[in-house]
Amino acid sequence: MNQPCSSRVSRERHGHVLMIGLDRVAKRNAFDLELLNELSLAYGEFEADSEARVAVVFGHGEHFTAGLDLVSASVSLAQGWQTPPGGCDPWGVFAGPRVSKPVIVAAQGYCLTIGIELMLAADINLCASNTRFAQKEVQRGLLPFGGATLRLHQVAGWGNAMRWLLTGDEFDAHEALHLGLVQEVMASEDLLPRAIELAERIARQAPLGVQATLMSARQARYEGETAAAQGLQPLAKKLLASEDAKEGVRSMIEKRPGVFKGV
Repeated sequence: MNQPCSSRVSRERHGHVLMIGLDRVAKRNAFDLELLNELSLAYGEFEADSEARVAVVFGHGEHFTAGLDLVSASVSLAQGWQTPPGGCDPWGVFAGPRVSKPVIVAAQGYCLTIGIELMLAADINLCASNTRFAQKEVQRGLLPFGGATLRLHQVAGWGNAMRWLLTGDEFDAHEALHLGLVQEVMASEDLLPRAIELAERIARQAPLGVQATLMSARQARYEGETAAAQGLQPLAKKLLASEDAKEGVRSMIEKRPGVFKGV
């Protein structure tokens, strides 16, 4: 099923997977204010679409993104950009809600600054072997303000994060894998097929279970293990009463894959 397309972000749903494409190819998908707003709206549409269980975010053309368009967008972000009505915050650091469902990012070519931060806010990241990363803000008299200072050291460790944040140096796909920024590296032609394959694998699982797992893990990450532990029993109790849980038991007894409806 095709979703309406804007001039900056494409949407196309295949079954339970929503493909969200950055589409400012002439500018290497650099984020201007319009692209920021439209990506936020695409995330909002993903959150609102009960049939969409997993999103795959990718870049049209040769590059994922050349980063933030400093001329047109940096001031808006630094002064407190807010998601437009109906949108969700793809980075999880600005004013606005976050999506409650899994997001996979598939990057190729340039993945700079706010593109890295988009990956740090996602749940699973893949990249092509030709991907080049850099968090260049310190080279422009700025600091990363899309989440890299909050999350890269959680993923990569303090010294590894500071090595790249404090220099703005470029690093390659294999270093990104070493840092834990990406989970898999592959040839460019295999990137989107693999991302879709993984998204479809997740989408076949029980949606309520997937979302509860994501919620609990995020709570542990952002609020601490104690807070997350206190929430486990209520989450489990709620899931046990769901139709999907009953289907899970039936499918196990009948030795077949479960057919889950998210209720």
